[in-house]
Amino acid sequence: MAAVIGVLGIFALFYVGAFVAFCFTCRNTIPDVLEPSLLEARNRPSRYGSISTPIVGQAPVVRDLESENLSRSSSSLDITDIDLMPDAYSDKNVVRTKTFLFVADLSHKGSRFHGKKSQLYMWNLLIVAVFYALPVLQLVIIYQKVLNDTGDQDLCYFNFLCAHPLGDLTDFNHVYSNLGYVLLGLLFIINTARRDVLRRQAQANHDRLEKFYGIPQHYGLFYAMGTALMVEGVLSACYHICPTHANYQFDTTFMYVISMLCMLKIYQTRHPDINAEAHAAFSVLAFVVLLGVVSVFEDNLAFRIIFSAIHLLACVALSAQVYYMGRWKLNLGVFKRIYVIFWNDFQAGPSNWFRPMYVDRMFLLVIGNLTNVGLAVYGLMERPPDFASYMLAIFITNLMLYTLFYIIMKLRHGEKILCQAVFYICLASLSWGAAMYFFINKAITWRKRAAESRVFNQECAILNFYDFHDIWHFLSAASLFFSFMTLLTLDDDLAYTPRDRIPVF
Repeated sequence: MAAVIGVLGIFALFYVGAFVAFCFTCRNTIPDVLEPSLLEARNRPSRYGSISTPIVGQAPVVRDLESENLSRSSSSLDITDIDLMPDAYSDKNVVRTKTFLFVADLSHKGSRFHGKKSQLYMWNLLIVAVFYALPVLQLVIIYQKVLNDTGDQDLCYFNFLCAHPLGDLTDFNHVYSNLGYVLLGLLFIINTARRDVLRRQAQANHDRLEKFYGIPQHYGLFYAMGTALMVEGVLSACYHICPTHANYQFDTTFMYVISMLCMLKIYQTRHPDINAEAHAAFSVLAFVVLLGVVSVFEDNLAFRIIFSAIHLLACVALSAQVYYMGRWKLNLGVFKRIYVIFWNDFQAGPSNWFRPMYVDRMFLLVIGNLTNVGLAVYGLMERPPDFASYMLAIFITNLMLYTLFYIIMKLRHGEKILCQAVFYICLASLSWGAAMYFFINKAITWRKRAAESRVFNQECAILNFYDFHDIWHFLSAASLFFSFMTLLTLDDDLAYTPRDRIPVF
């Protein structure tokens, strides 16, 4: 009982900390004078012959130059003869070809449009979670019932040296230790909702902030991330009712979801107009889950070769989409277009291959593709027996690379990382390091039969109730929460920076 209550007490401290943080940041501190926004000045109506100074605070100043222009020129000017090229500010095929892009260039569709689009992630996630979790729960309950009725202890891979039964559950502690995912996922949703409320209040009082300043705030993906963390806790608990190699996919599926949602959120931050649609993202995840199911039954060399080919081709197609800012259709024709561009550049001179127009984007894509090639080669050469973990490693590695790239580029462009974000980065790094130590010290192995796997069983490590894998559950839940909070607070320094001064990378 002390072990059960103790865990609740530990996670209650997270809620206390969040409440304290809320008390210190319960109000919007909007500066009296904002930096001038060129985008706002451009969108403000004015008549030809007048120049409007950038808005500082709330007081626009207009200086009429009509008399000055008349004194300088005696000839009349018909403004219909002048092409002001308004499409340079609105046409996406013009804007997205600029060498240096700013967030204002990729946020033309409006806050309401992006808000509705972002909320679709949440609703799609809830639908997927319900239809995925219910059959899983039914299946593992049947497993537990068969185990209880037959007494066959070799049906599931338990750590019998630290398995505490409760009711019909053979291994209650490994089920209960997943509570952290649910509690911290809920806490992250609460933190997101608090920020959403503060944003709406600021928007009501200063509507200019929503249109012209800071990173466009769309919280749908954050809500989806918190919900996915809660669902991960439920599915991980289901897996631990009867852990087997076949059931392990239940534990990893929503880790794929969490990884993809985090990458999409990082990309959405500075590319709101060209972020992936919710249905497209979940269609990709459905295909990934299908591959995981196939691997349970057909994990042979032919399958690994096919998977590696799909993996690398997907990386190439996605690279083209990212490099050209969504101006290419993502279909089978993308590979022909890539070939044509490479061939034309080669004919113009092989050195053109090493002089990309968008250097930062190319650097990210080269590093990312080389990393994925390395992962594919490792998968073919070593053929790790746990394909689900290998596929999860691909997602996690790409997420870590993208996060690191984002932070480095942020610092490179002279942006700041505020103390709160630094605090969460440090906590996430420390907790992930500790969590991985306990994760690699396994008490079971699927390379042997369940009875033979008992040789690897370990004694309880804490309170004579929790083993290393339980500690992994606690630490990984905290790590994911701190990682989410890092993404939530990383760009707080840009809240009052004009969007036409926030670079895209």
